[in-house]
Amino acid sequence: MFTGIVEEVGTVHEITPGHLTIDASTVMDDLKVSDSINVNGTCLTVTKMDSKSFSVDTVPETLRRTNLGQLTAGDFTNLERPMKADGRFGGHIVQGHVDGTGIVESIDPDGEAMMVRFSAKSSVMRYVVEKGFVTVDGASLTVVNCDNRTFSVTIIPFTWEHTVFKSRKVGDTVNLEADVIAKYVERLATGPHLPVDMADEL
Repeated sequence: MFTGIVEEVGTVHEITPGHLTIDASTVMDDLKVSDSINVNGTCLTVTKMDSKSFSVDTVPETLRRTNLGQLTAGDFTNLERPMKADGRFGGHIVQGHVDGTGIVESIDPDGEAMMVRFSAKSSVMRYVVEKGFVTVDGASLTVVNCDNRTFSVTIIPFTWEHTVFKSRKVGDTVNLEADVIAKYVERLATGPHLPVDMADEL
């Protein structure tokens, strides 16, 4: 599990069929093969590493559902290691399971911060609410406002400078993950309510 607090911006070193290698430094401190790592909001498994980079496998389903398939050598990625059991919960519950992609619709100054508006499909927007959480490229952000098709977030200068957002432009594709709590609530509220036969469960 992650919290959406980006630790470092990595740089894509190499892309080969089914594999992605990223140069990094901060996240390499205690990273090891078989660990999970959040890359642009996508939970992946470290399969190989050296002192300056790590590699992950990228299956076709991941490339289809995320913006990882659009990456090229030299591109930047948000990186976060899994939260430790005794760590601070700085953002919100982030699984690294991308629900869909969105498009950057506008980027405008908002005082010292930046107001960014994204569009997304209804399958994601149904879980987006004003003042709620949304994960964009792995970063935990608060929704400023939303309608049925778009939502806006304000990104403070520090976050802007220490994430991939400073290199984003209008028309770019971003990975989106809705708040998992909202998805569970919807399931409980609208899903089938079947009686549980304890004998069957045993």
